[in-house]
Amino acid sequence: MSLLYKRITLCVADLERSLSIYRDILGFTINYIQPSEKDSFSYPVFNIPNEADLNFATMDSPTQERTFALTEIKGIPLPKQEGIHMTASVIKVDDLAQVISKIKALGLKTTDIKTDENDYATFIEQAFVDFDGHLIVLYQLMEKI
Repeated sequence: MSLLYKRITLCVADLERSLSIYRDILGFTINYIQPSEKDSFSYPVFNIPNEADLNFATMDSPTQERTFALTEIKGIPLPKQEGIHMTASVIKVDDLAQVISKIKALGLKTTDIKTDENDYATFIEQAFVDFDGHLIVLYQLMEKI
């Protein structure tokens, strides 16, 4: 049996605004951006009304092609993502302090930084909520002393 986790897709209200995080700060590179056809699988999968217009962007990480995607939904309001977060994307970064500084400069909400250690690694982690309410957890591996 072969298993490959291909990607996460986040629904967003403004593609360029979201790219200011995922491309410009986190460093994903755009593989392609294209409008979605009205018969796109995204409509039934995400329960999007057909009157909405969609743009789909896939992005590459340094180690995997099309590992992250954004679906921009235009023409209808997106629901507010408030209260308990039901999902989180977890992303490894090289310089957590620098990344979080840039995230805060966008006015986004962040958690306090946390240090954790287990038998395998020591790491620091911190989370933020993007413009559309998606919880993103960032972590940085630290060298064992």
